[in-house]
Amino acid sequence: MTEAQIHGDYAEHDIVLNAPPSRVFDLIADVRRWPLMFSPCVHAEILDRGPDSDRIRLWARTGDSVRSWTSRRTLNEAATRVDFEQENSKPPLAAMGGHWRVDGERLVLAHHWALTDPTPQSEKWASDVLDANSNAETAAVREWAEYGDDFDDIVFSFSDEVAIPAKAQAVYDFLHRSDLWPERLPHVVSLNLQTDAASEAAGGVEVQTMTMETRAHDGGAHTTRSIRLCWPHERILYKQTVVPHGLQAHTGEWLIVPDENGVRVQATHRVALDPKQIEDTFGAGTTLAQARTKTAELLRRNSIATLGRALEFLT
Repeated sequence: MTEAQIHGDYAEHDIVLNAPPSRVFDLIADVRRWPLMFSPCVHAEILDRGPDSDRIRLWARTGDSVRSWTSRRTLNEAATRVDFEQENSKPPLAAMGGHWRVDGERLVLAHHWALTDPTPQSEKWASDVLDANSNAETAAVREWAEYGDDFDDIVFSFSDEVAIPAKAQAVYDFLHRSDLWPERLPHVVSLNLQTDAASEAAGGVEVQTMTMETRAHDGGAHTTRSIRLCWPHERILYKQTVVPHGLQAHTGEWLIVPDENGVRVQATHRVALDPKQIEDTFGAGTTLAQARTKTAELLRRNSIATLGRALEFLT
């Protein structure tokens, strides 16, 4: 059970877990896994890294919007502790920091913060948001840390690359204008797209929200929802916020790399299977390794088909 101790502008949330401290530390230290592990986290990047510290940028859902911030962290593997401090907190927060630590059998997530305009309403908002997010995050770390030897079958990534003899802008526009995909891609039945212009709050990138219905290879259809972060003519990162049955999380990237013949487009998928849904999704007796192979085949089929249509459309 997660417990909270909240006193003014400081709070601690903890949870009991049964996993090696080194595995817990690795999950907290490697922010590149956070978009799969933490539901609100859309994307995470390491900007600078030293032997025992780093500087990171996060994009996360906060209510109906996506916000971005940078943090500096100190990583102490021997003490199984990670301290963090936001560099550019946004109102109503004037400052935010804290730490993760393993204390015996407990995982503790602590926060300290200050508000730009302290009122009973803003103080309640900060307390409620921290309480909800901290409970969810400590529970997610516990679940992932306790996967044990199955971890590499549950959490995995893969990439494919397709060469397209066209300009980067044209290839980017094909991927960016996903509202036209029902006309261009046979496996897309319908798509609703909302685009928010690049803003400082979102880290200078355009944010798209996409609801898409696709037709599966067996003729069935399913609906997914995604948030996409767009860097013009270079890359589109996405996180599915409603995933197909059998997955607990799925993120991906379209990376456009110019070369002497046009561009190479790398399609990357990062996946976390849901062990509790494996047999319901893939059939009785399906192992995690088999589910991993089948999931990769399905995701790869759609991304390769999308790039194949881009190749046909642009050449």
